[in-house]
Amino acid sequence: MRGFLTKELARLESKKYNTFVDMTRSWASARTLCFIIMIILSPLLSHATPSGLPIPRFVSLRSSEINLRVGPGHHFPTEWVYHRTNLPVQIVAEFADWRKISDMDGTLGWVHKSMLSGHRYVIVLKDKTPLHTSDEASSSIEAYLENGVVAKLLKCKENYCRIEIRQSSSYKGWVLKDSLWGLEENE
Repeated sequence: MRGFLTKELARLESKKYNTFVDMTRSWASARTLCFIIMIILSPLLSHATPSGLPIPRFVSLRSSEINLRVGPGHHFPTEWVYHRTNLPVQIVAEFADWRKISDMDGTLGWVHKSMLSGHRYVIVLKDKTPLHTSDEASSSIEAYLENGVVAKLLKCKENYCRIEIRQSSSYKGWVLKDSLWGLEENE
C-alpha cells in the first residue's frame, strides 16, 4: 500500500507541475497575443482623441474675436481674446468639444472647436522675407514680406511652401519653410 501511495503522490505532483507548465505556456501565449494585437491596433489607437485626428496639429482661428479660456468650458474665465481671423494655432490637447491651443508665442489656453477652422495658414517670421515666383532660390522675387504677415498655406515641397496673401493686394508665391510658423515637422 505504501508503494502505491508513493507512486500516486509522485504522479499527482507531476500533474501539478505539468499544469503549472501548461498554465505558464498559456500565460506566455496570451501575453504574446496581446502584444500582437497592440501592434496591429496601435496606428488606430494613436488617433484616440475626441475628434479622431492626430495631436499636435495646426489649424486656424475662424473668427475675429475668440476667447482663450483657462480650462475646457464656458464656465472657465477668459484669459485672452484673439482679434485676428485665420491666425494659425496648434492644437495640443482635446477634451470633448474643447481644444487646447498654443499660438506662435507659446500662449496656451482652451477654445471651443467651433471657433477653429481646418484651413491652414502660416505666419511669416522675418522682415524682408522674399516671396519667390517658384520653389527655386534663383527664381525672381515677387515681393518682400514683413514679420507677422498671415498667409494661406497652399502646399509645401522640400524647402519651400507656396502661400497666398490677401490683404490690400493679392500675392501667391514660394517662401522658404524656415521663414514660416505653422508647419508640421514633415511638411
